[in-house]
Amino acid sequence: MAETLETYMDADGRITEWPGKKKNDVKKLILDYMASKFEPGVEYTEREVNDILKRYHTFEDWALLRRELFEQGYMNRTKSGSAYWLTPNTKLI
Repeated sequence: MAETLETYMDADGRITEWPGKKKNDVKKLILDYMASKFEPGVEYTEREVNDILKRYHTFEDWALLRRELFEQGYMNRTKSGSAYWLTPNTKLI
């Protein structure tokens, strides 16, 4: 049975856990969901990114989510990490 995004969400729409190594399809769904919480064309500070991510998950690892959004190409950032923004090819759900 295929897992869905809802499998990893609580009643308030927050992600409750990060899937294991072999769950790349679910990780993509979670990253799509998290990316949808940011506005295209807006530049965010690292703190703003963290604050947004904190609102939409409960497992207390916003650094993991921020890093995954960057490494998987959903967001770009300055070399110093002081500013983040959605990449033009980010698909918003």
